[in-house]
Amino acid sequence: MTQQRLEPRIATVSQINGYVKKILDHNIILNNVWVKGEISNYKRHTSGHLYITLKDEGGVLKAVMFRGAAQSLGFEPRDGMKVMARGRVSVYEAGGAYQLYIEEMRQEGIGDLYAAFERLKKQLEGEGLFDARYKKPVPRFPRAVGIATAPTGAAVRDIINVITRRYPAAEIMIYPTLVQGEGAKESVKNAIEYFNRAGNVDTIIVGRGGGSIEDLWAFNEEIVARAIFASKIPIISAVGHETDFTIADFTADLRAPTPSAAAEMAVPDTAELTAGINITRARLERAVSKKIENGLLVLRRFKMRTPRDKIEEYYLRLDGMSKRMEHALGLKMSDSKKSLVSSSAKLDALSPLKTLTRGYAIPIKSDGSVIRSAKGLKSGDEFSLRLKDGAKDCMVK
Repeated sequence: MTQQRLEPRIATVSQINGYVKKILDHNIILNNVWVKGEISNYKRHTSGHLYITLKDEGGVLKAVMFRGAAQSLGFEPRDGMKVMARGRVSVYEAGGAYQLYIEEMRQEGIGDLYAAFERLKKQLEGEGLFDARYKKPVPRFPRAVGIATAPTGAAVRDIINVITRRYPAAEIMIYPTLVQGEGAKESVKNAIEYFNRAGNVDTIIVGRGGGSIEDLWAFNEEIVARAIFASKIPIISAVGHETDFTIADFTADLRAPTPSAAAEMAVPDTAELTAGINITRARLERAVSKKIENGLLVLRRFKMRTPRDKIEEYYLRLDGMSKRMEHALGLKMSDSKKSLVSSSAKLDALSPLKTLTRGYAIPIKSDGSVIRSAKGLKSGDEFSLRLKDGAKDCMVK
């Protein structure tokens, strides 16, 4: 007698998600439950729905509060706030993830991180670390800009792109820095102290991209704030997005809403400088032309009211006025040319290629990056040496 083989049951993804949803929807406990946790990753959608993550020491729970329920809230949720949320746990079938659908939410208190933030902010403010009188001006034409941030990611790319586009004459120096997690606060502090010891930059940008309050917490640490305050080099803080504020923002000499905005604050726009020079020159030319026109008009209005000797006297006056106007025109044009030559010389002096003509050279790896230290080289490594009139391949002995 042959044994009949049973075919396995095959279910679709939608069927599995629907089945799990039915199980959760019919669970009495999960259908009306209070959940205690701290808000993180809070977002208010344009539709009015609230999307949050509730967390504690052991885990996280995604949650959503639809507009109808959110309208009854007596407070504005924010990251770090501890709350009690009542609702039902169910599955969002399209996404295959379970979450808490909040119907009621009560504020329990301010989260520990926010409490620590407010305590430190109050302490440092009392010590005067935020006072405007200690803010250092950011140089308008920096020779070099130091960047203390993670060596990878959108923040460092945005800063480099903006500086290179606006003011290519400025050298960019990056100190690879941890910006979140263990060791981040020490890393940021070390970066600031390095630039101050080396004295190789005129402005420092300290920051990172956006994130939760936990992600940005290194910039709320006291040692970072005191390192910023002690810096002899002006510091621009660029932490997170426009709505994010950290202790570093209050302590820095200048606060930028984003890393890209920090780069714009750090360097001028070469195109705008050139346009300004052209506008000034055009204004001078118009002023001189107007002066000449007015002088000619005055000459035309002279009336011959005397005999021949008076006419000859007027001719002499006319010659004198013409010479004075020509002299004034020459001075105006000379000043304009000097201003233009001076501005051009400044831009040319700041050019990296100008440095090569003075006998310097730039060692470059095969991937195009600049070699800044001999520590990263070993015997047998190949690199290219860029000189003023070309490049030569080299090998480390």
